[in-house]
Amino acid sequence: MPWKTRDEMSLKREFVELASLEGANMSELCRRYGVSRPTGYKWLRRWREGGGAGLEERDRRPSGSPLRTPAEMESAILRVREENPAWGGRKIRRRLLDLGVAGVPSASTVTAVLRRHGRLAAGGGVSGGRLGRFERGAPNELWQMDYKGDFGLSRGGRCHPLTACDDHSRFNLVLAACGDERAATVCGCLEGAFRRYGLPGQILCDNAPPWGVPDRSSRYTALGVWLLELGVEVIHGRPYHPQTQGKEERFHRTLKAEVISRRTEWRDLAHCARAFARWREKYNHERPHESLGDEVPARRYRVSGRALPGRVAPAESHYLPGDELRRVKGKGEITFRNHFFYIGRAFVGKTVALRPSGPGRWDVFFCWKRLGGADLGAPTKEKYRYEPLAR
Repeated sequence: MPWKTRDEMSLKREFVELASLEGANMSELCRRYGVSRPTGYKWLRRWREGGGAGLEERDRRPSGSPLRTPAEMESAILRVREENPAWGGRKIRRRLLDLGVAGVPSASTVTAVLRRHGRLAAGGGVSGGRLGRFERGAPNELWQMDYKGDFGLSRGGRCHPLTACDDHSRFNLVLAACGDERAATVCGCLEGAFRRYGLPGQILCDNAPPWGVPDRSSRYTALGVWLLELGVEVIHGRPYHPQTQGKEERFHRTLKAEVISRRTEWRDLAHCARAFARWREKYNHERPHESLGDEVPARRYRVSGRALPGRVAPAESHYLPGDELRRVKGKGEITFRNHFFYIGRAFVGKTVALRPSGPGRWDVFFCWKRLGGADLGAPTKEKYRYEPLAR
């Protein structure tokens, strides 16, 4: 008799009632009902001991398990998850260890606890494997900087999150809720970061304003010139290759997942700034980072030994006695040996130096930075070339 066509409890009851009759053939009943003889006798025994209730399915799980995570530990895991809804098992485990919690289980066990309590999807937490990672050897050798995609505010306007991270440590140096993407805004945020953390060697940016210009014959903006005066070099990622700034891209995904997407309403820039500041503290000092061996960025970061100067040294202080100096004119050009050379509008009013590098050839410097080379003997269109962009 197929079990799927009738209610299981009804079948059990029918079976035991027939088996209880005097002269019942137990073997034949078991064959007809498709159960083994031990199962048939078990049902009959339970029927005689407890009636209909004895036929109910019983929980086969043990009442306790020495491998089960203690309730106190599960509560601690869920508390960290509640505070950090985007964290998985690895980060939660490391955070509990950092807090000095004893008996923290493995990351896989923490993940199992989250899943058991419905905090993870059944297939969640699986990544596609690690990509090769490259980083500078020390803090402040390179900062990465960019704007995160803007979003609307309920009281009007839009928020443009400006971020900067240290390439070596992933330490977040700038997380500002800005109302625009102008050079003056970026300059003000950078100046604040320089005062607190010192100067980096280089800043990696994309090719969009205010860092880049569409005119490939110049490459420098007013912001870039200001940074050169401070001794900071601006380098650019490959056009249309955001992975060049991979650490910034990853930071932006984390910012979106753990902050921006967690709210349905952002009122104004002040509201954003408060939330950013709280999360930034957590990101730098509490949130374990997988690429750092689950350390937090603050443990790997050190402030720069190059402090922001009280005043910017004039460009002339960098030049050598044999250099020939020229002032950049109103259209961004200089005149040298009866030739015009376009330096860039961002340098208007600045003094550049031409330094001999060979017969008829001159290197063009602004402050400490070689901008390119001038070849007086080359065809007109090739007389001046900027040096290749750093990668």
